[in-house]
Amino acid sequence: MTTESAINLSQGFANSPNTSTSVDSLTKSRLDTVRLQNIALAYWHSAALMTAVELGLFTAVSKGACNNVEVASAIGISVTNAERLTTVCVALDLLKSNEHGFFNAPDVERFLVEGAPGYAGQWMLFTKPQWNDWGRLTELIKNGKETVLGSYENFTVEDARRYHDSTYSIGLGAGRRFVRHVDMSSRLKLLDIGGGSGCYSIVAAQAHPLLHATVFDLPPVAQVARGFIARHGVSERVTTVGGDFTRDPFPQGNDIAIMASNLPQYSREIIAQVIRKAFESLTPGGEFHLLGEMLTDDRKGPSSPALWGLNEAIGGSTGVAHTEQECIDYLCAAGFTDVAVHSFIEGTLSRVCGIRSKKD
Repeated sequence: MTTESAINLSQGFANSPNTSTSVDSLTKSRLDTVRLQNIALAYWHSAALMTAVELGLFTAVSKGACNNVEVASAIGISVTNAERLTTVCVALDLLKSNEHGFFNAPDVERFLVEGAPGYAGQWMLFTKPQWNDWGRLTELIKNGKETVLGSYENFTVEDARRYHDSTYSIGLGAGRRFVRHVDMSSRLKLLDIGGGSGCYSIVAAQAHPLLHATVFDLPPVAQVARGFIARHGVSERVTTVGGDFTRDPFPQGNDIAIMASNLPQYSREIIAQVIRKAFESLTPGGEFHLLGEMLTDDRKGPSSPALWGLNEAIGGSTGVAHTEQECIDYLCAAGFTDVAVHSFIEGTLSRVCGIRSKKD
């Protein structure tokens, strides 16, 4: 629908013969479809960003391509298409422009320039394989089947490698943040539940020379994680165990355990069960940290955990979005004390932590 159509729709309220409200008050309260159109067209924004990443637009601009002719030459597209793409990127505040030409927005320069230490381009493309499935969301919600692991039921080594090649860079950043937020100087044995590529364990081991860690994840994931662990030279202190943490027993004797960034993939019952098993795996005085996308207690947002919960309709799992209070309750029900919630990444991730009493 065009903007003109939106205006015509809104004017329909003012022209209705059944209203006695003044034109002035209608003008003040007039509704239009702009907000709804912006939501409906949000996938255009996503496509523009993903295409810019895939073509290397931001890398080209960082290296000096400052106009459409230079951009076109650098990334191998026509000048017309360069103009189309850069115009959108400027409008979305991904690119800036001045009398000298284009330059990257600060976060784009930091995270979307290939070869930079914090490059997260693969993470921006992480959900692209699901693009067509999101177009089938209505059908999947009506007719989709649900299992505990959903799309991970038949996860292969190749699947795990593609998945964690995309999430690895962002995972290292989260791991570094965790090490800054949580004092592990007195801890000796870490259990990383669903640890994926092992980023949290890798960073923790690098920061604390006496710490040993176990990454517990599906067997194909554990196999792939060993490569990331070896790359960072911590294989002697970070090991992997293959298993399904929703069903299999946990490695025991840990004095700290974490479960990070897979919260919406599981139902309330499964999360409660996993946290009970985490409690039982800890020695008295041990601590547990649940990190994930969590809704506020009124369930009015943020949008990120809500959307990750909806994403499980695509993945075919039983997962849902959880609130911070629900997560607090899971830990309390398992027996943890001193349970508290902390913001981990504002508007995206929360951290709920608790202690297994030394009396247990």
